[in-house]
Amino acid sequence: MLFAWIVPAAIWLFLHFTAEACSRGNVTASNPPRGTAETCDKGNMTANTASHVQPGTSITLSCQLKPLQHAEQCRIAIFFNSSELISNYGSSVSTKFLVHTYGKHVFTCKIVCEYKKKLICGIDIASGDPPDEPRNVSCIQRGTDGHPTCTWEKGRLTYINTTYVIRLSNGTDVLCVSEESLNKKFGSLALSKLNFDSTYTVVVAASNELGSAFSQPLVFTLIDIVKPHPPNFSVEFENSSATSCTFSWHDEAAAQHCRLRYRPLSRHTWSTVESLNREKCSLYGLEPHTAYEFQVSCKIHPERGLWSNWRAYQTRTPEAVPTGLLDIWYRQQDVDSQRQNISLFWKALSESEARGRILRYAVTFEALAQRSPAAEAHLTTQTSHARVTPRGHYKITVTAENSRGRSPPATVVTDLGIQDLPPPQKVSAAAMGNSSILVSWNPPVRSTASISGYVVEWADTQRNARPEPRPAWVKLPASNLSAVIAEHIKDNVCYQISVFALYRDRAGQVVSVRGYSRAKAPSAGPQVYATPRANGVLVSWEEIPAHQQMGCITGYHIYLQKKDREEAPEVYAISNATARRSRFIPDLQPGEHYALWMTASTAAGEGPWGDSELFCLESAGDWMTVVLTCSFFILSACICSVPPARKVLHSLLSALMPQWQSKAIPDPANATWAKSYTSMKAELSLPSSLFLHSAGSFEEPETTEVEEALVKADPLALQDKPLSSSAGRRGHAAWPLASSLGHEGPEYEPLPGTADGEVYEQQLPDLYQRIAVEVAEHTQTASEYITNPVTDKAAAYLPPLTDTTGDHPELECNPLSVFPTTFLTSVLSYEGNLTLDTVKINCSSFTR
Repeated sequence: MLFAWIVPAAIWLFLHFTAEACSRGNVTASNPPRGTAETCDKGNMTANTASHVQPGTSITLSCQLKPLQHAEQCRIAIFFNSSELISNYGSSVSTKFLVHTYGKHVFTCKIVCEYKKKLICGIDIASGDPPDEPRNVSCIQRGTDGHPTCTWEKGRLTYINTTYVIRLSNGTDVLCVSEESLNKKFGSLALSKLNFDSTYTVVVAASNELGSAFSQPLVFTLIDIVKPHPPNFSVEFENSSATSCTFSWHDEAAAQHCRLRYRPLSRHTWSTVESLNREKCSLYGLEPHTAYEFQVSCKIHPERGLWSNWRAYQTRTPEAVPTGLLDIWYRQQDVDSQRQNISLFWKALSESEARGRILRYAVTFEALAQRSPAAEAHLTTQTSHARVTPRGHYKITVTAENSRGRSPPATVVTDLGIQDLPPPQKVSAAAMGNSSILVSWNPPVRSTASISGYVVEWADTQRNARPEPRPAWVKLPASNLSAVIAEHIKDNVCYQISVFALYRDRAGQVVSVRGYSRAKAPSAGPQVYATPRANGVLVSWEEIPAHQQMGCITGYHIYLQKKDREEAPEVYAISNATARRSRFIPDLQPGEHYALWMTASTAAGEGPWGDSELFCLESAGDWMTVVLTCSFFILSACICSVPPARKVLHSLLSALMPQWQSKAIPDPANATWAKSYTSMKAELSLPSSLFLHSAGSFEEPETTEVEEALVKADPLALQDKPLSSSAGRRGHAAWPLASSLGHEGPEYEPLPGTADGEVYEQQLPDLYQRIAVEVAEHTQTASEYITNPVTDKAAAYLPPLTDTTGDHPELECNPLSVFPTTFLTSVLSYEGNLTLDTVKINCSSFTR
């Protein structure tokens, strides 16, 4: 019972004293006194103004000493902070001071005796402004069981102590609550608990030593200032639908009016549902498999009061069957004459099209050439698929699958014959800057098939003509005749752009152009090579590295200048940058030295020089000498390979030689012993046609002296082969003569006599055979032509061989050399005359 009347008594006393304070006018500043004074033990100090002034006020300060004993040499002075304002010898001093700044000003009065100062008295003057009118006064109570809190804006800074008091009145009682200036810009004060049945008036009063101000009165009821707590709510989705949900919330009993807003997390705009009077509602038209944010706010009265803060809740809607159509594209490449490789690519569906998490893709190949085609299905989790198939036409479909089903099939037809599907016309690419290119075209010429759309594909030309691992493309409807491509586009890079027309899922012929978004002049020149020709130079060059092209190369310039000349170089422009990288420059001067270099250009300008190349054309005389020499040797080889031509050449060279070189070697068949042998053979009736010609055909020629000298030479290069004349051919017969370095003097045996004719007949053929073999075996022996006639009448000559090729094939001789004997170098010779006693003949080798 004691507590029951103590608490109301305390509240009554608090309200009584605060109300009495408000009635006494403590919240209203009184008129300040006209002056301020400070009394101290040694003297007094006064000011003609109050202790608080505004900037710009002039103050008169005075200091008066009490009658005390002090030295006459001391002065009395007034100081502001540590600066002396005025001083005087005597017992009083006075001065004026103009206040310029805000804040506290400290003035002191001191006695100055030589270098010592003594404090007499002091006074403080504060500089500031009166308070502004408090603005934007508001009161709010959080929840139905809380306490109201009022806030306001204080206005400008006063720089002096200012008091703020809230005067709360319910029509009968007045409550005054003061707040110290804790925050310089905003004021806040909590009130006691109010009831819902009263109407309250709130006024904020601000006061300081320079003045006071009052806010506009705020009139309210508790319903107007109560802000409910945010409600609790839940969201439920039905299993059969991913686009609708049931929304329910739970709030304080007094809050009967709510509102709802929601949005996908990927957007910034809200969808709002107002005036919800019930605690449950249904939402429709949501996007499947999408993250949503839901927010709810409530208030007590539909038309009055404050809305609570938003209560937020995030969730994801369930999945649904995909609705998007995959954007697919393909590349077709022949493996051999019977097979082809088909590479398929497609773009992933957007979240709104996929309507869930895509688990896999189904790719189906259907051969169109078969009467009853059997479809082959393949599953993959990637966005591409490649397969080697027999050459032919295929219908390919691709679908995307999630937990609820498959998307509609996207179809493409690979057709090997596209001659009847014309390409777009007048395809062009324009630089747009900002990593984008504008591609435009005209429709194809008339075709029997209708156009269903276009495909624009682009690839970086820096890949050295190798296709991208994954192409970049965009598919457009048939009404579009241009497109701005920006995906994977970089500045200062050249792109190969291709445009296809689609004819009912079939891609027609293609047209390609080059394009760029922004270009610079090339940072390097081409590497050039010069190949001299008969009357000019063939210039070839390598392509500039991709990172130095800085765009699409539009042309080249070839610079040709004579070395060590000051004249300007000749310039050859090549406008077709995609043509073959070579150029022939004719009409150059033989024997002249030239310098050659090249530059490349883009749409932004010409780049720097590349490496220079020096070259010189051969003079005409040098070329003629080389040509004539080669022609001579080639013609000689051709003539020597034909026996009739070789014989004619030999005769011609013999006629052109001097007489002493063309004199014939004596024929041993005309020797005396040969004639005797012939007569003897006739008497004995022995056949002699195998070895000798008829005796009547012999004439005794004069003998010729032969000189030989010993000369060392390459034995392999100077081997001679035996030469013989054919049967029935007279004239000169060149025979190889064999001699050895080891034979100091002549060693020979006499020829057989007449009585030995039979034996001689049998051994004579073997004699010539043996001579030929000995010549071939002695590699250091060479034949020497005979130049002088033999003067020794006693010398005899060997008879010539007859044609014995049929009986002795091993005796067949090589044909005569085309070149005359004067071209041969003597290897081994004898000094003096060459007679038969120099030749060794072994009769024991004669066989029948």
